[in-house]
Amino acid sequence: MKKRQITIKDIAKALHISPSTVSRSLADHPDISQETKNIVNAYAREHKYKPNALALSLRTNNTKTIGVILPQIVHYFFSSVLSGIEDEAEKGGYRVIICQSNENYEKEVKGAQALLEARVCGVLASVAKTTTIYNHFQELIDSDIPMVFFDRICTGILTDRVVVDDYAGVCSAVEYLIRSGCRRIAFFGSPSHLAISNNRRMGYEDALRKNGLPVDKELIKICDNYTEALRLTPELLSLPNRPDAFFAVNDETAIGVLNVVKAKGLRIPDEVSICGFTNNSLAEVSDPLLTSVDQHGYELGAIAMRLLIERLNGVRDGDRIVSKIIKTNLVVRQSTTLKKWLPKTFALLLCMNLNRDDVLFRNNSVCLSPNK
Repeated sequence: MKKRQITIKDIAKALHISPSTVSRSLADHPDISQETKNIVNAYAREHKYKPNALALSLRTNNTKTIGVILPQIVHYFFSSVLSGIEDEAEKGGYRVIICQSNENYEKEVKGAQALLEARVCGVLASVAKTTTIYNHFQELIDSDIPMVFFDRICTGILTDRVVVDDYAGVCSAVEYLIRSGCRRIAFFGSPSHLAISNNRRMGYEDALRKNGLPVDKELIKICDNYTEALRLTPELLSLPNRPDAFFAVNDETAIGVLNVVKAKGLRIPDEVSICGFTNNSLAEVSDPLLTSVDQHGYELGAIAMRLLIERLNGVRDGDRIVSKIIKTNLVVRQSTTLKKWLPKTFALLLCMNLNRDDVLFRNNSVCLSPNK
């Protein structure tokens, strides 16, 4: 049977003194004699007394706890973000409570309510795909709980936010595909009510227009997971004028595309190039290795937590909203045509209109700077 934790009342009863004397002795209060403090602290150590952090936080109205609402912990990007959040929280002396929505609106609402009831100091949130009503977030703000949105934001709620430069990331990736010879580039994206989805699609379409290529609606699909990629990719590959490249909104979707293309007997990247978005561990073990846009999730999480802690510590007061944008970079691997040019570095630079400083070679990959 688990032994009950000793309390201040237990110590007071054992030493025949009042609970308030025990409490002040443990807090090293100047009104308590050193002899009493020594007796109380010795008894507390001997019986392994642990202070009730929750009770203390409720008395001081500061729980030193941050709530985090995110779609999926198992997703590489969000797990990277969470690592940045937790490391920065630890530096600031805060604990973290995690609520996972699993891309479900109802679970997200319940998570927000649980954090409200837990009296967290602040909340970091990334919106679920199915969320189109944001009253639960507004309730947190109306309860004077500071919020910072990250990645998937709610544009209708005015609060601090940290986002990836989705538009520039996709635009540069699609332009790279065009410069490497692709002309029929399919786009697999997320539901349009998400701001990140619109930004990525605009980056895709603007890259095509900038390079004199038409935007073919037949090549644009809502497809943001592996299973959907297995279903939709064969449809596009069966078109009379099939795509010669795919851009996918995340790496899981891109891997689905890659597997279908291989199963169809098409050569990657000679006949079909494939690019993902996230640069997760799958990109480094797929066959062939996957070209992908790196979102820098850890950095995003750390910055989001710093913004929230600054707000909590009064570093930034008032109504001024802070928006931070995380730059991306394209990590080129074997699933795009650049791989066969690697020995010809100068030809590569000329083709991409890049300077030597814009390219970083690393572990069979080429990293392109965010603005290229």
